Amino acid sequence: MGVELQLRVESGARRKGRREETVVRASHEHGEALARILDERFRRGTGRLGQIDPYRDTRFNEQDAQAALPEVYALAREWADASGRAALLDLAELLQECVARPGSCLWFIGD
Repeated sequence: MGVELQLRVESGARRKGRREETVVRASHEHGEALARILDERFRRGTGRLGQIDPYRDTRFNEQDAQAALPEVYALAREWADASGRAALLDLAELLQECVARPGSCLWFIGD
């Protein structure tokens, strides 16, 4: 099991009343480590990361991404294993990019 991250932005096109989204960046390299971290947070139900169910798709908008960044940085400083830290730093990078791109969202896609 793993979690794929997809940074998406809204395109100008509409289909069936909804705006189309284009994937501008994706990451699955640290999917298994990220799934373990998110599963632990989900079970605790704490913070923004506690809202992500690693078994279902979850969408963070720019505000969610901004709110999650301090939590991700704190976890990365504390995390003991290198694969978990790498997953958290990858997540932080995508969250930062989401915050910096108006109209973007970050999808957590569970397998």
